[in-house]
Amino acid sequence: MSELDNQLPTAFDPFAEANAEDSSAGTKEYVHIRIQQRNGRKSLTTVQGLKKEFSYNKILKDLKKEFCCNGTVVDDPELGQVIQLQGDQRKNVSTFLAQAGIVKKEHIKIHGF
Repeated sequence: MSELDNQLPTAFDPFAEANAEDSSAGTKEYVHIRIQQRNGRKSLTTVQGLKKEFSYNKILKDLKKEFCCNGTVVDDPELGQVIQLQGDQRKNVSTFLAQAGIVKKEHIKIHGF
C-alpha cells in the first residue's frame, strides 16, 4: 500500500494560481475593432463593446471629424450599439480611444487581415 500511496497524486489544483490571479476572467470588457470588406476596395470599420455610459453619437462625431470619414451608429440585437466608419480606420480608432481615455490600450482588440 505504501507504494500505491506514493503514486497517487495529492489534492493539488494546478489551476489554483490562475484562478486566484484572474478571478475576474470573463468580466474584462474588451473593445473590438473589426474591418468588414464591402465592394472591391471599399471597407467598413466597426467598433463594438464600448461601455453603455458613453454617448456613442458624441464619440462618432469626434471620430468622423478627426479622420475625415463618414459613419453611423447601428443598433444590433445581439451586440448592442456598434459604431461603423468608412474605410480602414482600425489603427486610428485604437489610438484615438486610448488617447481620449475612453478605453485602456490593453482592453482593445483589433481584428482583421
